[in-house]
Amino acid sequence: MLSVIKHGILLYPTALTFEAYGVLNPAILQDGNTIHILYRAVRKGNHSTIGYCKLEGPLTLIKRHNEPIMIPEYDYEAFGIEDPRIVTIDNLHYLTFTAYDGINAAGGLATSSNLIHFDRLGIITPQFTYEEFARFAECNGPLNEKYERFHVHNNIKNNPNKKMLLWDKDVVFFPRRINGKLYFLHRIRPDIQVVAITSITELTHAFWEDYFFHLNKHIVLTSVFEHEVSYIGGGCPPIETAEGWLLIYHGVYDTPEGYVYTACAALLDINNPCKEIARLPYALFKPEETFECKGTVKNVVFPTGTALFDDTLYIYYGAADFCIATASLSISQLVTELLTFSHTQNHQL
Repeated sequence: MLSVIKHGILLYPTALTFEAYGVLNPAILQDGNTIHILYRAVRKGNHSTIGYCKLEGPLTLIKRHNEPIMIPEYDYEAFGIEDPRIVTIDNLHYLTFTAYDGINAAGGLATSSNLIHFDRLGIITPQFTYEEFARFAECNGPLNEKYERFHVHNNIKNNPNKKMLLWDKDVVFFPRRINGKLYFLHRIRPDIQVVAITSITELTHAFWEDYFFHLNKHIVLTSVFEHEVSYIGGGCPPIETAEGWLLIYHGVYDTPEGYVYTACAALLDINNPCKEIARLPYALFKPEETFECKGTVKNVVFPTGTALFDDTLYIYYGAADFCIATASLSISQLVTELLTFSHTQNHQL
């Protein structure tokens, strides 16, 4: 079994209005020994903005802003900018986040060259109703029944007087182009899907119609093991290794006390990320500490960013939707362990 060290809480909420009710699910950008953290900051009413702090080394806080660096500007994010992730591609920072308008949750994108000014590119995930999605996706065979359960029962039937669109969250870019294309993961529950494009401008309504028509070949991961049996979703940006893309994602399982969120690990093919190479059959780590089990939402570890110092991989995660914590382990041991569970699943984009 892998040895995972938990370092405890890195960042607590403060008395500042914009982050008094929670700090969680951070985007991590490493620049040598410096770690930039862009985190979800929650104020009263569960409205979220993006806060900022900086570390020297993996754990030492040296700077923290007393106001958010990104706030809602458009209707599609009026109720919150949530759960950011960040990568740098071609010298440009790609910041993805969940945009929440009070009814619908969708994947948004902003870019920056300096982490000070961000250019909003809008929603990049599909703006479809569930019925529109299902009409295309079912053309090539029946959908996993969980798609309907999560979207129709949880969203539409519980909100009959609201226009409900397909919820699409956990947008995570790969940190470089692969064969000239931008790749990103996204999550329409219960699976993790992958997109390959040359340019963001390709993400039109017609693009998504064709994508849904061939949905099965775009599903990169689906629930397999007990610790992820309810559903899964993207976590940290993929890490390039000699053996493939290391993906730290989250898995969810149901209990009589509610959902439990775990941190999970898989390897994807370096040239074709829609091909799964290996997956841990057990959780990398799960809620065990008090701060992970009790908070705004109990029993949550939600990994969203990593930093690598020599062979030690630091994983930054939201704990119980209230604070930010860190865990670490040997990346070489993790990859070696994953390869003992290797298998072949061929998909083509």
